[in-house]
Amino acid sequence: MPYGIQQPAISGQIAKLEKDLDAALFRRRPFRLTPAGERLFTEIEPFFCGLRDLANHVRGSASNHLRLAAPAIVLRDYLPKIAVRFKRRYRDFRLTLHDANQAGAEELLRKGEIDIAITELEGTPSPAINSRILLRVPLALLIPISRKVNRVQDLFSNGVAHENLISLPAEEVISKQFHSGLTKLKLAWTPTIEVASLELVELYTSLGFGLGLSVALPRPAHKGGLRCLPLTALPPLKIAALWTGQLQQLPAVLLQEINVAIRPWGQSRRV
Repeated sequence: MPYGIQQPAISGQIAKLEKDLDAALFRRRPFRLTPAGERLFTEIEPFFCGLRDLANHVRGSASNHLRLAAPAIVLRDYLPKIAVRFKRRYRDFRLTLHDANQAGAEELLRKGEIDIAITELEGTPSPAINSRILLRVPLALLIPISRKVNRVQDLFSNGVAHENLISLPAEEVISKQFHSGLTKLKLAWTPTIEVASLELVELYTSLGFGLGLSVALPRPAHKGGLRCLPLTALPPLKIAALWTGQLQQLPAVLLQEINVAIRPWGQSRRV
């Protein structure tokens, strides 16, 4: 509950608002917004999300605090160089980072706890959340260099894989897109090991536990003599920026920096 207001007071205000509007705004059990509630939420959320920066705008100054959510691989391998440039460019630059997937990022945006998120995109974001696709990245398998495998179909017999698969949990976007793509090819591959991060996928693949499901992002050499096999027959992973309300100065500059950084990765993968 925001601003220290207690739940009974909020319930009373909502009941009064519904009476004034002559419309139900949400269903109690299970909780969900009605169409009227969705419309109202879409209209007012940008205002409340902008309250955190209102004082700075009134004073004519801009906040040099950037609050960002992204998966760990982005925070570790791709953000530091951009953050160093921000530190040189902006006086008293501050940075707050959250390790989050799309669902976690959207929740942080709704709470006003971050300014922008860079994350994988599944479907359409929630109402009042703006999105911009930055890159389309092929899914990939991590395979020992010694293995002579040139396409994912080489790993299957009668539609079933004959190798162990190491992947993220089933609810992650990468896993969903991988198995959805296999289904369209009439293939099935049940993971043997599920881990919490792409770093652990790489580690356990290098230890010989199986083949790893990852993405074909340009990055330093893989561990343990592994190579990356892009799965071009499957739909690519969409990487997108998410934000609410009007995009402020620092998040806007961040997107510019990201566009410059990904330019060498190939125009065919950008949007």
